[in-house]
Amino acid sequence: MTPMIALLTDFGNDDIYVGMMKGVIYRINPSVRVVDLTHAIDPHNVRQAAFSLLNAYRYFTPGTIFVVIVDPGVGSTRRPIAVRAGDYTFIAPDNGVLSYTLNAIGQFQAIELTNAQYRLQEVSNTFHGRDIFAPAAAHLAASVPFETLGEPLDDLFPLHRPELSVSGRKVTGEIVHIDRFGNIVSSIGLMRWLNADRLSLAPVFGENTDLNLPLHALEANVIVGGQTMEGICTAYSEAPRGDLLALVGSSGYLEIAVNQGSAAERLDVVVGDRVELLLGEGYAAVRY
Repeated sequence: MTPMIALLTDFGNDDIYVGMMKGVIYRINPSVRVVDLTHAIDPHNVRQAAFSLLNAYRYFTPGTIFVVIVDPGVGSTRRPIAVRAGDYTFIAPDNGVLSYTLNAIGQFQAIELTNAQYRLQEVSNTFHGRDIFAPAAAHLAASVPFETLGEPLDDLFPLHRPELSVSGRKVTGEIVHIDRFGNIVSSIGLMRWLNADRLSLAPVFGENTDLNLPLHALEANVIVGGQTMEGICTAYSEAPRGDLLALVGSSGYLEIAVNQGSAAERLDVVVGDRVELLLGEGYAAVRY
């Protein structure tokens, strides 16, 4: 079966850039399947793209090739790379945009895309997505061996991880994303429901990623933007329409929302602002 190519960029849909990349891919490999993961990443926002990829890649068929292009350093000394990790291949600029995903997967193999045979004949200094990344993906999907595309790399550029620290009963994180509904996504996760009242927290970011905290959802307090929300809910509908609530989102992160409204507008917060989770006094006595 021909692999799928998934595109994640900050190009938007108002210009011709995404369409040109698809044209290059189909011209090289007409039978490949191309999926638009998103082209709505904020311009030049590498961290947003990294977080989006982290939460999406595992839902794709093994063998999928991800082309991730948020590339403010295009035309500079930053390297175009391909990385094979787990069941997937990732093609991107070496600016840290793959950092969160590669950290989650573990071992990987990386190359710099140096083989001119698998680029377009003319390479622009401002559109490597069309001239380098899209051709590489198309050729890989056509069964060109991974190692053929370039030279091995031993190190990749690391992206600073979002804040996540644990001190006593306080977990401190930050806002990492605000979606189009105004829901506030924090760096506090992964959280999983163990029963109707109890949650586990196995941090993704920070230095204590091997830590596993149990907690009582009804005893926890969440503080953001000067507001305190008591308890953690399972769904938006648990709060009256227009009310603030804290809940576990679909990707397992602590979120703050307004039922049928915008929490970001209500709290006047932005990405990078602090989020605190205060655990109930009895949390440490619970073990699973």
